[in-house]
Amino acid sequence: MDDEELNEKLNSLMSTAYQEDSDVSEVSLRPRHLCDFQGQDRIKDNLNVFITAARERNEALDHTFLIGPPGLGKTTLASIIANEMGSEIRMTSAPALDKPKDLAGILTNVTENSIFFIDEIHRLKPALEEMLYIAMEDYEIDWVIGQGPSARTMRVPIPHFTLIGATTKAGMVSSPLLTRFGINCRLEFYEEKDLASIITRSSGILGVKIQAEAVSLLARCSRGTPRIANRLLRRIRDFAEVTGSGIVTPAIVEDSINKLGVDLNGLEEQDRNILRTIIEYYGGGPVGADTLSISVGEAVESLEDFYEPYLIQKGYLKRTPRGRMVTPKAYQLLNIKEENNNAGQGFLF
Repeated sequence: MDDEELNEKLNSLMSTAYQEDSDVSEVSLRPRHLCDFQGQDRIKDNLNVFITAARERNEALDHTFLIGPPGLGKTTLASIIANEMGSEIRMTSAPALDKPKDLAGILTNVTENSIFFIDEIHRLKPALEEMLYIAMEDYEIDWVIGQGPSARTMRVPIPHFTLIGATTKAGMVSSPLLTRFGINCRLEFYEEKDLASIITRSSGILGVKIQAEAVSLLARCSRGTPRIANRLLRRIRDFAEVTGSGIVTPAIVEDSINKLGVDLNGLEEQDRNILRTIIEYYGGGPVGADTLSISVGEAVESLEDFYEPYLIQKGYLKRTPRGRMVTPKAYQLLNIKEENNNAGQGFLF
């Protein structure tokens, strides 16, 4: 490969513009059947029973609630449920539903036993929640006709459907809405062996030649999240094609993740920056989330939803009533000597 081709490949890799080929690959990596969905065995087994029973009774599946951090497969699981049920699926997100008429337009056009998927359902407006209560229980919606003293309410029947709600923040979903879901599925971070199976499957779809040792290494770096595993696989494939022979080896993985700012524990540069900031600026903590987000230049939502769960799971960070604190393991990771005399002197804002 000459210098011109190399520069063109690197520019394509770093480009933020929409790339159709990458988008097609992303869609193709999504499994379409429960048997192809790796990990989350307990959830898969239960869903298989519920779906089979609903199909045999020729009924709509009970309303389903999917909980879990970003990238664990909530949207994919909703598509699989629709495919296994042989049903049509309509997909939207709560922020896209602005007024009751938006929701009413979708509900009045769903087909019998179809799937209606709402992502980030915890951001649904109260007026829309009220409409969903009746739709989920009675398969009707209330609609106001007229204005002023002549206004009256009419109930419009709608087909039986299955609402699948997905959220990363189950605690923000109101209790009346939460209790109307008959099936609750909490997705957990994936084990390395499950991520290895996902990477092996994705590499086959993408036509990437990858060695077994490289698969294990990549699974270890993927933060327990399939989306990150697939993203890293595509980026490492690019490095293998540009700087190597096209085969992903352990050496290629180590070199690539180093260039991407990821270590063998799956920690990115911002993860280490968060830990280092708590240690150097706040004596190891505690420090409040708002103060920490300003210090590291990250939104509070990103801090709480993306970075903190993995840092806590791996034992580098802990949440206390007074704020965030690092653990001795974080000092070891950053090769910083632990100073007990300053620990706990941070302030909660």
